[in-house]
Amino acid sequence: MTEGLITAAFGRHYEVTLADGTRLRGLPRGKKSLYACGDRIRLGALHGEEAAILAHAPRTSLLYRSDGWKQKLIAANATQIVIVVAVEPSFSDELISRALVAARHQGLGALIVLNKCDLAEGVPAARERLAPFRRLEVPLLELSARQDASPLLPWLSGHTSVLVGQSGMGKSTLVNALVPEACAATREISTALDAGKHTTTHARMYALPGGGWLIDSPGLQAFGLAHLKRGEIELGFAEFVPHLGACRFRDCRHEHEPGCAIQAAVAAGQIDRRRLDHFHAIVGEMEAARAF
Repeated sequence: MTEGLITAAFGRHYEVTLADGTRLRGLPRGKKSLYACGDRIRLGALHGEEAAILAHAPRTSLLYRSDGWKQKLIAANATQIVIVVAVEPSFSDELISRALVAARHQGLGALIVLNKCDLAEGVPAARERLAPFRRLEVPLLELSARQDASPLLPWLSGHTSVLVGQSGMGKSTLVNALVPEACAATREISTALDAGKHTTTHARMYALPGGGWLIDSPGLQAFGLAHLKRGEIELGFAEFVPHLGACRFRDCRHEHEPGCAIQAAVAAGQIDRRRLDHFHAIVGEMEAARAF
C-alpha cells in the first residue's frame, strides 16, 4: 500500500507527493471529491504517473467553507490560520471574523498579517480597522512582503499554516518571498475596482526552509459558515464566551431582547459593536442557508 501527501488540489485531481519526493497525479474514486490539500492518503496501484486515491488518514483538522448549496475544502491537518490583509486594497473585517470562527471551531491558532506596510499613509487606518482583533489578543504582524517577509518565518516554524485572505492582499507575493522556488503568479491590483485580481486558483502546499509547511489557498471573497450551528458560531467569538449563559432568555438572539448580556457588554465597551454585527451576519446567512 502506497501512502502520500496531497500537496496541491485541482478540484477533481490532486498532486500527491510520496515519501521519497516523487510526485504523481492522484484521482479520487466516485463522483465526489472529498480530499484537501494537506491530507495524508492511501493510494491504489500505480499506473505510470497516476494512482487512485483510496482513503485519507484521520485528520487533526479540516478547514472549509460552505453555503446553502455546496462546501469548499480549503486545507486538512493545518495547525494555524494566517489571515492576510493589506493596507491597499481595502479589506473586509467581517471576513476576518469569519476566518477566526472557522479557526476556533477546528482548534487552530490564528495570526493576522498586515501586508504592504510600505504604503505608510494607509497604515493608521488599517490599524484602526484591526483594533477589535488586537483587543482579542489575536497576534498582528505588520510587514511588506515585497521588501522583507522574513519576520513571518518564526511564526510559521513547526506549524502547518494555511494562508487565507481576499484576492489582492499579497498572499502569492508572501509565498514567493518565503519559498523562492514557488514562483506563484502575482498580478497588479485593479485600482478601479478596489479589489485584487484572482491569481491563485488552487490550494498548494510548500515545505518551508526552516521547517513547517505553508498552504496557499485561492483568494476568498466570501467565507460561508453554513455548516456551523448557532452555538458553535457564538463560541467562535472569544469575547462573547464570558457572557454566554447570562442572558435573561435562554434562546436570546442578542438583538433587542431585554436582559441580553451580550448587548450589555457592547454598551459597556467590552464587545465591539462591529463584531456583534459580524455575528448577526454570520448567523443570518447560516439560517437562510438551512431554510432551503
